[in-house]
Amino acid sequence: MSEGSFIKKELYAKVKLVELIKRINTRYRYKDIELWILGSKVEPWTSSIDLGRVEIDLKRTSHISELREILAIERSRGRKIALIPTMGYLHQGHLALVERAKQTGAFTVLSIFVNPLQFGPHEDYSSYPRDLERDAHLAEVAGVDVLFHPTSEEMYPWPMVTYVEVCQLDRVLCGAKRPGHFRGVATVVSKLFHIVQPDSAFFGQKDYQQYLIIQRMVRDLNLPIEVCPVPIVREQDGLALSSRNVFLTAEQRQEALILSQSLDEAEKILRAGERSARLLETHLREKISRGSQGMIDYVEIRDAQDLSEVINIERPVLVALAVRFGSTRLIDNKVLEVESLVENDDEI
Repeated sequence: MSEGSFIKKELYAKVKLVELIKRINTRYRYKDIELWILGSKVEPWTSSIDLGRVEIDLKRTSHISELREILAIERSRGRKIALIPTMGYLHQGHLALVERAKQTGAFTVLSIFVNPLQFGPHEDYSSYPRDLERDAHLAEVAGVDVLFHPTSEEMYPWPMVTYVEVCQLDRVLCGAKRPGHFRGVATVVSKLFHIVQPDSAFFGQKDYQQYLIIQRMVRDLNLPIEVCPVPIVREQDGLALSSRNVFLTAEQRQEALILSQSLDEAEKILRAGERSARLLETHLREKISRGSQGMIDYVEIRDAQDLSEVINIERPVLVALAVRFGSTRLIDNKVLEVESLVENDDEI
């Protein structure tokens, strides 16, 4: 075999390996490589390619103008844009949002911004966990196309006098316990929507009330954005993933399992035929109080579509919990549909 023929076969094998990796491992992205080999002659430029490292570098910017330039280029190529808004300190729940966005084939923008507008005066804004370099690495490995991490000065260069408020939906649950919180959320998400102008945006259902508020804001303001919910991601023992989990002591983390256990029990009680929302709330409160030292913020059964009050459970409901373990406030929820529970029992 001639030397040229050997090189040609070696290059072909490496390219095929890269293509195989692209198909198998969707959490990594690789440059499309075209090696034009004419006859037995290898083009000189191929010798400068490092086929051992073909991972695309993550684009990063903290500037709105630069982000818009990047997105304008992608749109000119016919790409759809997907946005994943976060406050950083990424975990597998955030990465599940990225995975769902990548499945659409869109150019993915992940934003990291700890938004001061959504924190009250005595809340954990200053202590909220931050680690931008760690987050950037996780974002790159997950396949994010561009990481947008603006400063407060970039997002709010002058005192804010314009806010977005989604009435009614923000008056209950976390909205009742954290006045002004959802005004801050709706305002910053609205700003991100105007900056990025995404075709779709992805939100985790752990923050179910937030998801409903953003969905309603998009509908009311006629924004051409698809709001995509992604199911809660949990640890193997049931604890819902949250950036705030890092503040829990080992004992508090163990006690926090009472949240998912209570949600599972709510499903069992409904399956057994109980339909009184008040009785179910009382039972769950007692279970949490007996099973932990957590301080209950709320245990409520709400309509899953509009968070209105429910007396008798006859339609899909949200079982929503908020409990403080030490200084760490955790939320969890589960959407339960009576009809599906009854149907499943009939099948059994």
